[in-house]
Amino acid sequence: MLKEERHAYILHQVNLHNKVLSSHLSEQIQVSEDTIRRDLAELAQDGKIIKVHGGALSNSFHLGITSKDVYAVEEKKTIALKAVQLIQDGMFVLTTGGTTIAELARVLPKDLQATFITVSLQAAFEYANHPNIEVIVIGDKLAKGSKITVGGEAISKIKMIRADICFLGNNAIDVEDGLTDNDWEVVQVKQAMVKNSKKVVVLSISEKINASEQLKICDADDIDILITELPPNAKKLQPYKKKGIQIL
Repeated sequence: MLKEERHAYILHQVNLHNKVLSSHLSEQIQVSEDTIRRDLAELAQDGKIIKVHGGALSNSFHLGITSKDVYAVEEKKTIALKAVQLIQDGMFVLTTGGTTIAELARVLPKDLQATFITVSLQAAFEYANHPNIEVIVIGDKLAKGSKITVGGEAISKIKMIRADICFLGNNAIDVEDGLTDNDWEVVQVKQAMVKNSKKVVVLSISEKINASEQLKICDADDIDILITELPPNAKKLQPYKKKGIQIL
């Protein structure tokens, strides 16, 4: 694979999954990790990604990012408009972070009165612009790359909550493997959210459907609602419907 082809592949993976590991890219492209590290350094120098220890992050992790800089933004806007219909006045809403969650924050009705609880600085930044919602940020150790709080204290605080609804940004979902991710600390936080919410909603662009990562968050059976940009009767979504998941 030529360097230009590697760079295009890496950039797509970073934009799709928000975070990639050098070791996984090395296996996928079948080149050495040294080659991947050089590729990541060049892409970071060009301002296309954020290079971190062991891999790279999407530029979407910058606070204040606008919709025009978001990968698959139209699909994520469609998902957000579907998701917002599930939120009612008085709810306690628990969310992760990510660009789809940010789009959800941007379409919340101005007269909505609810409490949003998040571990994401980016999500809190967006919620703070809303005139009528209460914002609670769960604090602990900050994962500087993803701008998400992780660790035992954050998990303990999540366990004190009984959220009416939880919105999870998605890295990968599969009927058999369930909801998965590639970050150990983020996975632990999401597991706590799933266990302490009355209703679990996964927001996912269709490109992340039928994909798996190394670390499991929960089984498909633990998900109540799956929202994508596709129509609910799309063939790709029917196996999830058969699992008992509501499709929006």
